[in-house]
Amino acid sequence: MTSDTPARLLRLLSLLQTRRTWQGPELADRLHVTVRTVRRDVDRLRRMGYPVDSDPGHTGGYRLTSGTDLPPLLLGDDEAVAIAVALRTATASGLAGMDDTALQALAKLEQVLPARLRSRVTALQETVTSVLHPYRRTAVDPGVLAVVAAACRDHEILTFDYATRHRTPTSRRVEPHHLVTAVGLWYLVAYDTHRADWRVYRLDRLTDPTPTGHRAPPRELPAADPAAFVISRIAAAPSRYRAIATVQTSAQTVRARTRGEILGTITPIDQHSCTVDLSGDSLRRITTFLAAIDADYTLDADPDVRQHLRTLARRTANAAAD
Repeated sequence: MTSDTPARLLRLLSLLQTRRTWQGPELADRLHVTVRTVRRDVDRLRRMGYPVDSDPGHTGGYRLTSGTDLPPLLLGDDEAVAIAVALRTATASGLAGMDDTALQALAKLEQVLPARLRSRVTALQETVTSVLHPYRRTAVDPGVLAVVAAACRDHEILTFDYATRHRTPTSRRVEPHHLVTAVGLWYLVAYDTHRADWRVYRLDRLTDPTPTGHRAPPRELPAADPAAFVISRIAAAPSRYRAIATVQTSAQTVRARTRGEILGTITPIDQHSCTVDLSGDSLRRITTFLAAIDADYTLDADPDVRQHLRTLARRTANAAAD
């Protein structure tokens, strides 16, 4: 007979989660205990908050039901991997209200996920993100994402090394505020305590994030919301390529067709036309959004942008001719 009560309770809970209904003798046989012990263990689970229902008689049994509160769940390896991948996908899904909740759940799961499962989660997620984010240039370390997400949730001061495109890494100390995804990239919105100013950091350029154990009162962000703050900072940054399109469709239509991914300014001219600033550092991104607009337009752009469009047009024409 099993004498390790905590281990037996975990085993019992795991069994109840795998099937709709279990009869008492079946559970007793699986746990190598008496039916009376099963009844006592079920009572213990109920006192711990697990809603275990029971029906008397030979056709009755025990089953987990929905309760008013969510009790702790036991997950197998495959289940934990599937949930971690799903949570990471949800954080970049663009569904309203999902990002914060998914990040909080991901931070909790990553904290207890065994090392042997992290590589499986990472391998699966790399495959998924290549489809969800065609503009991603550098993958974000899932461990970095989990640490930063937890710091944002707990308002915990964070230190890390940060490297811009043309500079060596420098040490930063920040009060993390929010994580934002835009055009397939992750950004941290935070208050830099050394520079006494709000900053936006790309997570793929951030290394060695370390929580300090010190919490800071939440600061008021100087913008309507974190996404608006990130977009304004990116739009204000110097761009390698200039590209401004005058489009023969409404600004609302452009936003819908590009799924809100354009970070530049969309300015209505009238009900049936607008200007769209697609300036940026990626020729591929500029041309992809021009195609996504799916409307006639004129273009004020640098020679490199026009040459790239001519090359794509020639390839497309050749493919159509074949």
